[in-house]
Amino acid sequence: MRTPNKPRPRIRTQSKFQADLAPSDATALKRLKEELETRSNADFLAEAVALIRWAVSERRRGCTILSESATGEKRILVSPRLERVTPEPALPHVEIKWTSEQLESFGRLASATPAAPNAALMDLMRGS
Repeated sequence: MRTPNKPRPRIRTQSKFQADLAPSDATALKRLKEELETRSNADFLAEAVALIRWAVSERRRGCTILSESATGEKRILVSPRLERVTPEPALPHVEIKWTSEQLESFGRLASATPAAPNAALMDLMRGS
């Protein structure tokens, strides 16, 4: 007798991660781990991934990421890599309903020889 196929339990495998760090980055990593009381590189990386995941999610929504000091001074986080995930800005759209006479007049003006600047414009450009 044949037994029905049971779904196999999903086994999670852990990924190994290794990085070659510059000495200054290795020192910074060590200090940060101590400051955050993180026991292992894996724990530190998990925290870093969570923070970056949040930052990407916020920028994807178009949010600005900033810090604010106790005195109210604000600093915006600027990261070229994070800017890659921001939504394209929605540019305003304006529709102008031109009459045929207006279009013809505009066509004549646009194709005509430019007029020489008058004295008032010259004075304005000189700052007089």
